[in-house]
Amino acid sequence: MFIVLMFLFLPFMIVAALFGVYVGGSIIFLLIKFWARTWFFLCGISHENEGARPDNLQGPFIYVANHDSYLDAPVTMLSLRGQFRALGKEEIRRVPVFGWIYRYGVILVDRSDKVNRAKSIRILKHVLSKKISIIIFPEGGFNYSEKPLSKFFDGAFRIAIETQTPIVPMVYLNVKNILPRDSFFKMSPGKTKTIFLENVPVAGLTLDNLSDLKNQVMKMIETEIVKNEIRNKLIFK
Repeated sequence: MFIVLMFLFLPFMIVAALFGVYVGGSIIFLLIKFWARTWFFLCGISHENEGARPDNLQGPFIYVANHDSYLDAPVTMLSLRGQFRALGKEEIRRVPVFGWIYRYGVILVDRSDKVNRAKSIRILKHVLSKKISIIIFPEGGFNYSEKPLSKFFDGAFRIAIETQTPIVPMVYLNVKNILPRDSFFKMSPGKTKTIFLENVPVAGLTLDNLSDLKNQVMKMIETEIVKNEIRNKLIFK
C-alpha cells in the first residue's frame, strides 16, 4: 500500500517540482503529509497527539524526538503543524523513486563526511532564519541498545544555542511495536502517539551550556519513555 500510494501521488509531485525547490517543495511536503495520513488509515493505524503542540507562527522551533522505527517519518508528518524540515540520511536518496521524493522533505547529511555535516548545519540554520521549524533525531539512528535512549549527538543543541531557537522535546510511542526495525512485512495495525513535552528555552545560553542542555532534554525524553513503559506493563500485566 505504501508503494501503490507513492506512485499515485508521484504525478502530482512531479508537477509540483516544476515550481522550484521552495514553492514546489512546499507543495510536495503537503502531498507527503496527505500520503502519510492515507497510508495510516488504510493500514488500520491511528495516531494521537498529546500535550501542547506549538503553533509554528510562534516559532521557529527545533523539535527533537526518540528514533525507534521507520514509522517515525510518517508519525512526524502527523504530529507537527505546518511546514518544517527534517535532517535525514544521505544514503536514502539512492532508493529508486522514493529517494527523489525524500530529498524534498529533508536536509540530507552524510555523517561520515565532515564537510557535508558542516554544510547540513549551515542549511538548517538558514531554514530557521526563514522562520521554518526543523526536526532532528539526536540519537543519529535507531536505538539498538537496551536503554530507553542511545547517546545524543551535539548537533541539535549546538544549533539551538547558536540560533537562540527554543527546543521542543517529543516522545514517539508504540512505533517499534507496530513496525519493527527488522522487516516491513511485520507491520500490524495499532495506535501511535506523540507526546509533546514542555518547551526548553535557550535564551542567553552559550556553547558552555551545551552539555547541560543536551542532558536536560535527554533526561526529559527518557523519563517520559520509562513512565509509559511502566504504565503499559501495569495495564497488560
